Amino acid sequence: MKPDPQLNRIAPAEMPDDMASAWARSMDLRGDATFFEVFANHPELYRWYVNQFYGDVFRGGKVAQRYKELLRLRLSTLHGCRFCNQGNRLDALEAGLTEAQIAAFESPESGTFTPAELAVLALGTELALTNSTGVLSEALHGRLAAYFDDAQILELGLVGGILAGVAKFMFAYDLVEKEDSCPFHPVT
Repeated sequence: MKPDPQLNRIAPAEMPDDMASAWARSMDLRGDATFFEVFANHPELYRWYVNQFYGDVFRGGKVAQRYKELLRLRLSTLHGCRFCNQGNRLDALEAGLTEAQIAAFESPESGTFTPAELAVLALGTELALTNSTGVLSEALHGRLAAYFDDAQILELGLVGGILAGVAKFMFAYDLVEKEDSCPFHPVT
């Protein structure tokens, strides 16, 4: 079901150029760009999200991009965000994940992931909105600490927490299309 937000949608012709370009890319990839139409109500907020979160933190920082892409895809698949999954799968492949790894998300212990990647996937499971009791346990910290220092573990957690929070926001504001498996469909 296509998104039907309560907030006004701004036509691409009325958007700033950077947002109109992002709108066009989203339409080409997903056939939907509601997220950009609504965010065009507040271009500065959109730019903060794209430039500061994605530019400085997600694509910057101390953790290799491959692990952040793995975490992001883990969260979007657990949350069932079709909009996110469509872009995240491509970004994960570009960061070096394989089709076999992406196909193995339902059974990560299948042997396609390294121990470091399995630890990141486990962290994603703990940070997911679907896991209200998720925690960075001593055991999970130990698994992560074998490959990441505490600054990197903190960065992975913050990135995952922000992504999970943004997913909740996008679902609550009906800005994105959801997978049929998404546990966050509105109650009718």
